[in-house]
Amino acid sequence: MAAVIVWWLAQQRLASKPWLEVGHAHDHRRAAPLPAAKVGLGVFLAVVGSLFALSFSAYFMRMASSDWGALPLPGFLWVNTAILALASAALHWTKLEAEWQHREAARTGLLAALAAGLAFLVGQLFAWRALIDAGYLLASNPANSFFYMLTGLHGLHILGGLAALGRVTMRAWDTGFDRRTRLSIELCAIYWHFMLAVWLVLFALLSGWANEVVAFCRQLLT
Repeated sequence: MAAVIVWWLAQQRLASKPWLEVGHAHDHRRAAPLPAAKVGLGVFLAVVGSLFALSFSAYFMRMASSDWGALPLPGFLWVNTAILALASAALHWTKLEAEWQHREAARTGLLAALAAGLAFLVGQLFAWRALIDAGYLLASNPANSFFYMLTGLHGLHILGGLAALGRVTMRAWDTGFDRRTRLSIELCAIYWHFMLAVWLVLFALLSGWANEVVAFCRQLLT
């Protein structure tokens, strides 16, 4: 009889209103939809990824031609790669600091990411100048054309990312790190991570590493 009473009391407690409200709130949080801005960014990155994938495919097909002559990559591109990785890491750190409401640290991270992004673009211009001075002009070889086209396309997307990051930085100074600003920082971080991944694939392609991987895969298949 005592066991039945204990069981009945336990059932009443589980069915009480506070427990239902907690469970309902938990289900509501779990079922909360993604912000529209995140969905929009995902669609945009899918389009950008498709654009670069088509460009990479065209690069592979064109390099099989007899008039293809690979150009040497400037060593400064290694520095540019490290700078872009630094910008991506700075934004990830900024996202965490903004969530913890560490305002000064988050603002420092935003400035560091902006500086690294600008340094990356300047470094790309230096790499272009080094190739032009060495005689690797745009129209002199298909490999040259693809190099300038692919790196220029990537640079334009970095420039767009810098414009968005600049707006977020100004908002962080004006209004602080409210929910909207934190979401904007997270979106910028996602975008820069994506552009870093695209650059790593592009750098591997231009340096010839991707060609060796493809050749190795073909040997395995044949």
